[in-house]
Amino acid sequence: MLIALPAMMLPQVRPDTTQIVALLALVAAMLTFVEYVSDYPSLIEFRDAPPFNRIRFFALFMSVVLMTLIARGAEAPTPLTGPLRGMGHSIGAAMDFPFSPVRLMVLAAPAEASETARDLIRSLAGLAYLISISTLVVFVALVRLLDWPLRKGAFNFFVNLPLFDPTTGGDVLLRLKRDSHFNVALGFLLPFLFPALLKVASIWGLAPNILDSQALIWTMVAWSLLPASLIMRGVALMRIADLIEEKRRRAYAQAELQLV
Repeated sequence: MLIALPAMMLPQVRPDTTQIVALLALVAAMLTFVEYVSDYPSLIEFRDAPPFNRIRFFALFMSVVLMTLIARGAEAPTPLTGPLRGMGHSIGAAMDFPFSPVRLMVLAAPAEASETARDLIRSLAGLAYLISISTLVVFVALVRLLDWPLRKGAFNFFVNLPLFDPTTGGDVLLRLKRDSHFNVALGFLLPFLFPALLKVASIWGLAPNILDSQALIWTMVAWSLLPASLIMRGVALMRIADLIEEKRRRAYAQAELQLV
């Protein structure tokens, strides 16, 4: 439903686009079902450490729904169009200052974009970035205040981190901390690098046409929530590293007591 939502709600969507979106939605549904039904997942991380994935999905769902309603209002207004556009415009204007990620996304718009199109890009960018920041704040509060992921029982390292191979070499603790720092740094830089990459791709004709509502929505989702997801993963890996370090410390202390 999430993947198909923009194609279902936006007017004047081409039939071939609808068919491609339906195929992608079915593939995503099958992948998610198989990952959550199997005892040993292969792709989805933190499957048994809620609400990590639930927070990410809720943020993604809210972003797609709100941006779709705002984009739809340009051609098919509804009673929600006015309040949502006003909210998006206010947020976008507040976050549109020099060198901000929102300003960079507006500058990445094609040269032929009208002022109305740039205003829509600014509104969607501000709204999406605010949701991503709010998602990070909620998750960090969950880790610090509610003792994630131990609040509901023990943490299974192999089930929740299927892509992390502890046998590759080196200390697991150091690798977790290194990966954590890399994810946080990349997540922080991506909102600034993404518009530049989009501009370079447009020179080679490889960039999505963000003047199209559906392409604009998914571009904003990738620009705002992919960095937030990376930072969340970095925070989660650092939390797991802290738990392993604490467990090692207790084991060493217990071994010293037994020797005494």
